[in-house]
Amino acid sequence: MLVEVLKSKIHCATVTEANLHYMGSITIDEALMDAAGLIAGERVYIVNNMNGERFDTYVIRGPRNSGCICLNGAAARKVQVGDVVIIMAYAQMTPDEAQTFTPHIIFPAEGNTLPQA
Repeated sequence: MLVEVLKSKIHCATVTEANLHYMGSITIDEALMDAAGLIAGERVYIVNNMNGERFDTYVIRGPRNSGCICLNGAAARKVQVGDVVIIMAYAQMTPDEAQTFTPHIIFPAEGNTLPQA
């Protein structure tokens, strides 16, 4: 048996763009992707803290250190620029693996930058 466990989370990023006329996906700054352990094409779940919308799509790589969080296609109708979103990915693993797994969770600073250590 496998269980789904939180693998990656970008907590409280700010939407920088909403592009209705682009094929569906979410463009995420490559530095944020790396820090959260996300890969291009990976399925993610998005929660909009401003209006309660919940939806899923897939990741495309945005320019590194750009702060880009852009919802594309139909998902652009579920956000507005400036909305705060949570982006999550899950992984399937055995219950034993899940007991010791630690997800990659990041808390972006202002401008969707990585916090300084």
